[in-house]
Amino acid sequence: MTLLLSASNAIDRFSLVVGKYVSWLALLMVLVQFAIVVGRYVFGLGSIPLQESVIYSHAFLFLLGAAYTLHRGGHVRIDIYYAKASPKIKAVIDLMGSLFLLIPVCIAIFLLSWSYVWGAWAISESSWESSGLPFLYVLKTVILVFCTMMILQGISIVLKSILTLSGSLPPINHSSAKDIKL
Repeated sequence: MTLLLSASNAIDRFSLVVGKYVSWLALLMVLVQFAIVVGRYVFGLGSIPLQESVIYSHAFLFLLGAAYTLHRGGHVRIDIYYAKASPKIKAVIDLMGSLFLLIPVCIAIFLLSWSYVWGAWAISESSWESSGLPFLYVLKTVILVFCTMMILQGISIVLKSILTLSGSLPPINHSSAKDIKL
């Protein structure tokens, strides 16, 4: 049981570290977008690389921050039932949701995206704009990273649900969950 908890905590720590660093992209996105608007409407200047950097930042923020959000309990569940359920029922919902929805969907997305990402790497795909960012293939790779991180976080949820159902772990309250010390 200690091994399961250790594995789950390691996955959680990884999600927390990535989530905390990626969250800074929100500030960067706002600042760059502000600079784009000021440049365009005050000085009459435009920048395709800056505009694309906002798109990249947005994609990185949401795709790489999804596992952190899942860890913190921020994703949609069947809240009508989940909010009033006992800790054991919550563990069953988390277990079943992860095993039969989250993990299979992420595996399917990963498999269906593989050739899309591989093709982008094969040609070192870049922006369609001549002055755009030259590494669109990196942006597409984040789809695979997203799937991997969500599968890992799903495994963590499965492990904690099993431990909760077996009585080896006190129930987790996502709304008041504290971050693991990094």
